[in-house]
Parts: sequence; C-alpha cells; structure tokens
Amino acid sequence: MLKSGVPAADRYIAEHYLSVRGMSSQFAATISAATMRIQSEHGISGHLAEIGTFEGRYFIALAHALKDNERAIGIDTFVWPDEGIKARLEANLAKYGPAERSIVVKGDSRKLSAKELVALAPEKKIRFFHVDGEHTPEHLSNDMALAAQMIDPQGVICLDDMLHPGYPTLGVTVDGFLRRHTDLRVFCVIDREDIVGAAKFMICREAHFDFYIGNLIAAFPDRVWPMGAEFGAYKALVLALDTRLADIG
Repeated sequence: MLKSGVPAADRYIAEHYLSVRGMSSQFAATISAATMRIQSEHGISGHLAEIGTFEGRYFIALAHALKDNERAIGIDTFVWPDEGIKARLEANLAKYGPAERSIVVKGDSRKLSAKELVALAPEKKIRFFHVDGEHTPEHLSNDMALAAQMIDPQGVICLDDMLHPGYPTLGVTVDGFLRRHTDLRVFCVIDREDIVGAAKFMICREAHFDFYIGNLIAAFPDRVWPMGAEFGAYKALVLALDTRLADIG
C-alpha cells in the first residue's frame, strides 16, 4: 500500500480508515499526509483545519501528521445525517486518536470569523486547510475565502469533491475564486479513487508552487500522470492510482 511517510497516519489509513464512515479515499489521505510530512521536514509548522469533518475519516489521518504542539480543528454543523454525528466523531477520535490534539467546533462556517478561528488555537496559523463543507457557491466561496485568510504563507488549501459528477458546477466557483486571488495556484490534483472517493485540488501561494510539486514528485514518482492538469497559464501536477494514457494508436 502507498505510504505517506508518517507512521501513525499510515497505520491508521491501512488498518482503520475504512472503519470510519466517510467519503475521502485512502489515496487522497496518503497524499495529503505526505504533504504535511513535507511541510514538517522543511520547517513549516501550524495547525490543521477542516470544514465538513463528518465522522472524522480524513480528519483523523491528517491529525496524525501534526506535531505535538499543533492542533486539528474540525468544524461541522453536525446535523446531517442525524444529531448523533458529533458523538460518533468524538468516539472515533477517542478510539483512533489523536483526541488530545483535536478541537471540535459545532457551527456554520459562514458565521465563523478568522478572529474566532485564531482564538481556537492561537500562536500558529493553519498550514493545511481542508474544505469539504456544503457544496453550494455561497458556502464554497465563503470557506475558500476563510481558508485563504487563515493559511500560513507556505500553507495549503485542499478542496474536496472537485470534478465530481454530482457537483459539476463547483469548478466554476473555484475558477472565479482563483481569478480573484491571483497569488494562489492549484499545484496538485489528487485524482479520484472511484465515484465516491472524488478528486481533490491542493492550492498554495505561487511562490511555493514548485516546492510542493517537486517534493510530491520525489515522494510519489510512480503515481505521476504524465499530462498534468492545464490551468490556463500554468500546469499542475496530477497524482493518480492509474497513470496510463489513452492508447490512440
């Protein structure tokens, strides 16, 4: 199985990931945890934040990639599919860890200010911000704007359910956001594992674009899809389980 290089995250992904209800894939979790490992190895510190924590499948994997003085902040309305979801997240954190690094927030991300988010875990910025909230233009625009305010200058914003057939217009909202924030670039597309485990976009500031691409290629040379992803003026890395190209003779 593919490894992130973070032993605690790799054990959880291999042994318990699919025991926790959710939709993010093992492949995406491994690439994301590896991205956090790369950050740590290069002195990039900070907290983890996730909007749309659900029962914690992906959240737990990335929380294991944090250092002891960093925190995992999980934000969710915790009303869908039922009112017991917050208790199930907390039970999963207690069972699979690391509960001691985790801060669970019940609320609507549209009403959460940057100041309130900073107060939850002061002294550091966010180095990895996963956006997986409500899939509407209003929610996604708000959540991306909050993430852009909060990430460390060398941090990463990760967007879930990109290129998903069930949410075909999400890309329009993302494109508009990137046109307004010209200092941000998609540096990696984590390809879908299947119809449930959808693709993710990872975004950083332009100054760190080559840094993340180079380190991810070094970490996963056999998972690089040769054509890459066209984003107008630049091309992003694509990491995929299946890297074949079409055979057109």
